[in-house]
Amino acid sequence: MSIRRQLDRPRPSWAWQDDAACRGEDLVLFFGPDGERPPERDVRERKAKAICSQCPVRNECVDYAMSRPEKYGTWGGLNEDERASERRRRMRRAASAGIPAA
Repeated sequence: MSIRRQLDRPRPSWAWQDDAACRGEDLVLFFGPDGERPPERDVRERKAKAICSQCPVRNECVDYAMSRPEKYGTWGGLNEDERASERRRRMRRAASAGIPAA
């Protein structure tokens, strides 16, 4: 990508993070440690998703993660696989509406 195009990109707004329910929580809860086993991951993700479910800025969080795209962690209550599915769903919806892919 050219430097000019990088400069033309809108800068992300981080203000929504001030109201996030996860603010101040341990990041390991949302991103997990290296070598985590599936049973521990399931428990950790359930705890993270419980926090996300009560979050007033959940939609902003998901939109942020989808626009990056964030490859790791729980964002807005969605794990990596769920975000990949959501990304495909959004692409199908955009294609059916005739919106060109970015």
